[in-house]
Amino acid sequence: MNVQPNDTIAVWFSCGAASAVAAKLTLDKYKDICTVRVINNPVREEHKDNKRFLKDIQEWLGVSIESAINPEFFRYSAEEVWKKRKFMSGPLGAPCTIELKKRARQLWEKRVSAQWHVLGFTSEEETRYKRFIKTERDNVLPVLIDAGLNKQDCLDYLLKEGIDPPLVYKLGYPNANCIGCVKATSPTYWNHVRRTDPEVFKARADLSRELGAKLVRVKNERIFLDELDPNAKGRPMKQLNFECGTFCEEWDE
Repeated sequence: MNVQPNDTIAVWFSCGAASAVAAKLTLDKYKDICTVRVINNPVREEHKDNKRFLKDIQEWLGVSIESAINPEFFRYSAEEVWKKRKFMSGPLGAPCTIELKKRARQLWEKRVSAQWHVLGFTSEEETRYKRFIKTERDNVLPVLIDAGLNKQDCLDYLLKEGIDPPLVYKLGYPNANCIGCVKATSPTYWNHVRRTDPEVFKARADLSRELGAKLVRVKNERIFLDELDPNAKGRPMKQLNFECGTFCEEWDE
């Protein structure tokens, strides 16, 4: 891709390890010839340690990380979106991502003309990246794919730099999304939430009942969270790969 001097590059930082390293590589390569802006879409339901991580990454990068929000949801709460839309998730994604990520990004883009975008696509997500540039936009720089870095490489990169990754990774979650991500349908994931964050599990179970949303799938059947056997298992946690921002897809066992 032919990046030109004085182009603007928007790096979308999700408080995850991959997007943090993507921001670092982008700045290292382009900061002297382009304007590189790093932007975050805050979501209230993310782990509180994500704010610490954002500050650490901001200091590491040496730039200010901007916030982009949808003013319709100025509290940037996923739960508020679910209640207002009366819908939590489906095969094509979740309204929280649409409103708090995609719509917020679109509104930011109306104010800022960016020639290029960087998202945290890692080397094992090259198929996703190709689908994204085909269906969403073709001006995305695959900096992590070009560098041959996978998700574990990105975590290792941060550790070598002396940066503690978000606490959610240490808690066993596969990414730094919201805890209790409604795109997940795996019983493994939801029982992990039940063990590590029981208050979140209960909140999701109560609201999903209220809205009629069967969030978990067991033996190809959708059930309510409060019907889930605490011992039910599906795919191992490390193999789950639902994302919030680049793709908003349902990911089951």
